[in-house]
Amino acid sequence: MDEREESVKPQEEKIRVVLFDFGGVLAEEGWKNGWMAIADANGIDGEKFVEEAADMAYETGYLLGKGTWPGFWKVLQEKTGIAGNAAESYQMIFSGFILRKSMINCVRKLKARGLSVAILSDQIEMLDALNARDDFFKEFDHVFNSYHLGKGKRDASLFDDIARRLNSAPGAIAFVDDSPGHVERARQKGMKAILYTESKTFCRQMQELGLFKGSEAGKSS
Repeated sequence: MDEREESVKPQEEKIRVVLFDFGGVLAEEGWKNGWMAIADANGIDGEKFVEEAADMAYETGYLLGKGTWPGFWKVLQEKTGIAGNAAESYQMIFSGFILRKSMINCVRKLKARGLSVAILSDQIEMLDALNARDDFFKEFDHVFNSYHLGKGKRDASLFDDIARRLNSAPGAIAFVDDSPGHVERARQKGMKAILYTESKTFCRQMQELGLFKGSEAGKSS
């Protein structure tokens, strides 16, 4: 083999799609914060209850499009013994999802540069209701919600599915999520995944991927 050939490194794929998680990235984490508040009102451990609620959403199939909030709430009450009614608990969680305007500005900048932008969220039908309230789906080229997909981010094959639906190589997709597990599964499937923790780190990671320059991404609290 020619020495010049040995020194040639494969060119890294250029990112053409950016996927954003919803709660905890594009918006405040209404799901977790809502469950924490419900746990506090019931005098139980919040972190454990958040995990129980998330696991139950998967186990019942509710997060994957099977069922409704009242039915899910009833099952959760039977398992955990929590007090309260379905409507009030729904509203507590719903009201906690507040869009981060600076993140929407980031989305707009990426889209203006010709990148495709999308939501990839493990969410119930509440995501549609949140859009009816805040009208943010229009900012994205695609919205992928586990409730409508029938598959969530705990299943690593979802990332293969999304790459196919986007007609894109995984290496050309950046994925931003606040869950270490989801980020790791996306990386295993070849995506360039960012773990969102706070605005400063997020901006630096976006710069490292060549998606923003300097402080262009702005603050994304």
